[in-house]
Amino acid sequence: MENKKMLPDGCLKDKTIIVTGGGSGLGKSMSKKFLSLGADVVIASRNMETLEATAKELSPEGNIIPVQCDITKYDQVENLLKTSIDKFSKVDNLVNNAAGNFIARTQSLSHRAFDAVVDIVLKGSYNCTLACGKYWIDNKLEGNVLSIVTTYAWTGSAYVTPSACGKAGVLALTRSLAAEWGKYGIRLNAIAPGPFPTKGAWTRLFPDEMAKRFDLKKYIPLQRLGEHHELANLASYLVSDYSGYVNGEVITIDGGEWLYGAGMFNKFKEITEDEWEQFESMRKKSKS
Repeated sequence: MENKKMLPDGCLKDKTIIVTGGGSGLGKSMSKKFLSLGADVVIASRNMETLEATAKELSPEGNIIPVQCDITKYDQVENLLKTSIDKFSKVDNLVNNAAGNFIARTQSLSHRAFDAVVDIVLKGSYNCTLACGKYWIDNKLEGNVLSIVTTYAWTGSAYVTPSACGKAGVLALTRSLAAEWGKYGIRLNAIAPGPFPTKGAWTRLFPDEMAKRFDLKKYIPLQRLGEHHELANLASYLVSDYSGYVNGEVITIDGGEWLYGAGMFNKFKEITEDEWEQFESMRKKSKS
């Protein structure tokens, strides 16, 4: 099913979509799908090397440009928006995908560790949403914001408290502005994914030993992990005109995991004290 398109060819033609965190993982997969359906895509993150490599790889699919941007800095977000408009004449969609996360006991975290996650997830999302929203309203344009949250945005989850706080904020932002900005023709929706393995982020969350010990497939009624094309198809629908009457919704795509046992990381209570120390040592070493 990976190569089969859910939507018709060209359904995103003449749309310009900004994807934060678009250089890798789910952001890259969504960007590729958007391009294949005719959209012009702007991928943004702090890592220009990764962005340029992705833009080069995906360029045969369509028009794509990389823009270096720290979304926690509003002036850089304004530059991202301006660069996108200068290149493609307008911006129609924003996908708030950039995120940060790590597994840790909350009592071991510094306030700076909290800031590192919440700033990217929540501050970055409202910076981008506010900039795009002002642009659409001032220019009397319709707009569309899609945010990637998580199922524990509403349940909470142990050992990923900063991420849960940030994602819950993004969900509240989505629902609040869907109600407030609908009169301008601006829609806001969210996707709450379950486990979708990605290079980098996934391996940091689940090192090999942890992945073997905590096999997430055991906690998913469908007994498998998500595949990127499945989420990319859903995202394509939500940024398209086919979803024109969908506003303020969060759509879960997790194989039934959160219904089976809320709190993706709650099971980590089984980790011993020594293992936590080893795990945190690995995290700090990776950060340095």
